[in-house]
Amino acid sequence: MAKTKIFSILFLIVVSLHLLGLLQNDALAFFTKPFITISLAIVYLSSVKKANFWYVSALFFSFWGDTFLLFKDQFFLFGLFSFLIGHILYIKISSGYLKSISMFKIIGFSIPFIFSFGSVVFLIKDNLGEMLIPVIIYGIVISTFGLLTVLNYNQTKRKENLWLFFGAVIFIISDSLLAINRFYEAREVYGISVMITYILAQYLICKAMMVKNS
Repeated sequence: MAKTKIFSILFLIVVSLHLLGLLQNDALAFFTKPFITISLAIVYLSSVKKANFWYVSALFFSFWGDTFLLFKDQFFLFGLFSFLIGHILYIKISSGYLKSISMFKIIGFSIPFIFSFGSVVFLIKDNLGEMLIPVIIYGIVISTFGLLTVLNYNQTKRKENLWLFFGAVIFIISDSLLAINRFYEAREVYGISVMITYILAQYLICKAMMVKNS
């Protein structure tokens, strides 16, 4: 586990430099962003005997999502698609942990996700234009990921399942802030908040996967 600790420190250094760059140096933020998922993948791979192929693939697509979003207007749709694939892989992973779940629970736990998703779409819909359908599809997918994680935790109340649930919910918060920042009202505080919540979400998901695959 010594290697994992060393790589975890490396991850914290990358995160710290990136957040510092967001506040003071755009070039530093630009350069460090792709290394967030790379360093997190190294932490994960150093901690498990047998890596989960689907999780590593999800980090791979997250890396490309981060990279494409560096160029915002030119490659925003590519970034959205990359993260969409990543969340589909997270759905595949999360669904694999579930046993049979009653329709009553599915409907009940869906309500908060439907409400939060609907609220964000209602807020930004007038500015979406041709992005309306891609954003709706993306929102449905990430909400499904969140739903599966809460069902998973309700089924088996273990700490790793709680981390996975928190990771999914914080990811939804991050993407909601991103959507508001881009399609409703751009503010510097939103940009920083997006990255803080995104990094925390990815870290919690990684922490859960480390326990599940150890």
